[in-house]
Amino acid sequence: MRIPALYLFGALATIFLPNAAVAGSPPSVLIIVADDLGYADVGFNGGKVIATPNLDRLAASGVTLTDFRACPMCSPTRAGLMTGRWPLRFGLMRAVVPPWSRYGLPAEEKTLPELLAGAGYAQRGIAGKWHLGHARREFLPLANGFTRFYGHYNGALDYFTHERDGETDWHHDDRTVREPGYTTDLIATEASRFVREAPAGQPWLLYVPFNAPHSPFQAKAEDLAKYPHLDGDRRTYAAMVDSMDQAIGRILAAVEAHPDAANTLVLFFSDNGGIPRVGSNGPYRGAKLTVYEGGTRVCAAMRWPAGGVGGGKKFDGRVGYIDVLPTVLAAAEAPLPANLDGVNFLPALRGASPLPERAWFSYMHQNVDAHASVHLGKWKLVAHGDFFAEQPATQPVLELYDLATDLAENVDLAAREPRLVAQLHRRLREFGTWQMAGVGPYTEGREGFMPPKDWIVGPLPAVTDASVAPRNGKKKKQKSND
Repeated sequence: MRIPALYLFGALATIFLPNAAVAGSPPSVLIIVADDLGYADVGFNGGKVIATPNLDRLAASGVTLTDFRACPMCSPTRAGLMTGRWPLRFGLMRAVVPPWSRYGLPAEEKTLPELLAGAGYAQRGIAGKWHLGHARREFLPLANGFTRFYGHYNGALDYFTHERDGETDWHHDDRTVREPGYTTDLIATEASRFVREAPAGQPWLLYVPFNAPHSPFQAKAEDLAKYPHLDGDRRTYAAMVDSMDQAIGRILAAVEAHPDAANTLVLFFSDNGGIPRVGSNGPYRGAKLTVYEGGTRVCAAMRWPAGGVGGGKKFDGRVGYIDVLPTVLAAAEAPLPANLDGVNFLPALRGASPLPERAWFSYMHQNVDAHASVHLGKWKLVAHGDFFAEQPATQPVLELYDLATDLAENVDLAAREPRLVAQLHRRLREFGTWQMAGVGPYTEGREGFMPPKDWIVGPLPAVTDASVAPRNGKKKKQKSND
């Protein structure tokens, strides 16, 4: 199944003329998101330990986005991807959505699938991890513009039993299903089916947020066998990334076999940086759950042959998760809402015009300590503590880095540049004034929480044959790392 795709990747970049199918022909859109993948754990960013041939070919036939930004943890990244807005504006930037949270994506926020529905995208699917709220039906994918959902609501899912906190969290549309299989493989099968069944000549949206390679660290024996030189969780993580790359290869093969292959916009990125004991963020300081470069600068690649996005180039402009929605809407020639924070980066990607100068913010306050950063040009302010307050009880710790000369963030220039620190801190405090109530600290509401049976939200649906299929694998103790 994978062999034809290996040749088609390169062929697409040369056979199809740039922009040939853009005018009057909206592209189909495939967005693939990895979970906790390290920046340097893919070959196209210099990784040499883990085999990622399919992602590498995607980058080689498309464009590597070297300065693509995400949040330091997953739910906020997904929230900004879906809305094109800073998640701070609707209460989803402070922390991830844990299983016990009563909060989720507000109905007032217009999502990417909702906006594409009005642009003629009749088929809008998601296969994978949602993680944007599950306490009420209005938080779920089918209530937010998707026409088809297959996957799970929570993070940190068991890859074999598909359980979170002892209950099956595996769903087809609004029904819980039990079926054997490794989640990465099941997601790929569903995503490939969606592409194959998509009518030719009609644009579609498919969002594939893998739960891999997030913990719990669980891999198939055949993938573990490829990495005998690694030990422990690092070995398992490598096998999980390898498995995800194989899965992505299957999905891309389905795209290449589709009549509309050239006019399919494919975007891949990780939801945040990797975690240090198993992943590698390359030359960058920090990791997931930090606002340093290793936590927020993520591996990313994009390809759209008919839209002039290809050729194996590298794009160094600072873009990120909130820019996905306006970029996709622009490609679809759909109206852009007036309240977006993200920008359409297609003109810059094609070399037609530069990106606008803008401040780029990161923020997290998942546990006791708060952390944030703001980029402006080559400068980056990193803040810890009570940085949003005009008159804090305890002065925040402020660090300043020149990313043009110090990508590793080794040399703090705050003492040398006090005016610049004050300027960027004012920007950060202004950002803080946009914050709305929402998800609180990670442990809030955890005490006494009991998950609903099979993670069903609302009345239990009728039992189907699929929903009573035997489970596969042994139940394992669930960790609280989302």
